[in-house]
Amino acid sequence: MPHRVDEGLVNTLKRVAATLKQADIPFALGGSFAVYAHGGHSSDHDVDFLIREQDKERALEELGAVGFEAEQPPEDWLVKVFDSGRMVDLIYRPVETPVTDETFEDTVMRPVEAIHMPVLSATQLMVHKLLSFTQHYCDFARGLPVARSLREQIDWARVRRETAHSPYAETFLILLDRLDVVPLDQQGEGADDGRTHKDHEVAA
Repeated sequence: MPHRVDEGLVNTLKRVAATLKQADIPFALGGSFAVYAHGGHSSDHDVDFLIREQDKERALEELGAVGFEAEQPPEDWLVKVFDSGRMVDLIYRPVETPVTDETFEDTVMRPVEAIHMPVLSATQLMVHKLLSFTQHYCDFARGLPVARSLREQIDWARVRRETAHSPYAETFLILLDRLDVVPLDQQGEGADDGRTHKDHEVAA
């Protein structure tokens, strides 16, 4: 874990994880702390947990019982809880994809500050990062540290497949090639232009 991360934020993360585990609510650690758990680097310091939407109310109830304050933001894909002003996002529909049991299968158990918890795979973290890029938010500087530090753990062919519909993701992957981070020929079949086999068949 980076030394510059606020110790209070780390303690808040541990409290959320311990509460969800004790309540038997399935979850996975995401965001920058998941990157840190894999030994990577991130320019962000956010605490994100993925939960299923059907567990949202119970999670809020359990966290409220141990002193967290809840907030429902305008966005319809997450809720927020606060611990002495420190914010935690409980996300149930990241990048327009509902969290399901299958989501939790794509995790690995990692020790995070002495607590073992399920952490989103490095590949899934990269997919989420690339699909978060839009015409309104496209800061590649936030994705590069993740890609560089976790590149050996990421299935790049899968990343390309699952982000093929995004021109922003495609551009980022081309940038990784130009920067000699991940060559296009290591990004799987169809890496020459980012299109799937189906796209090529239609074009033919």
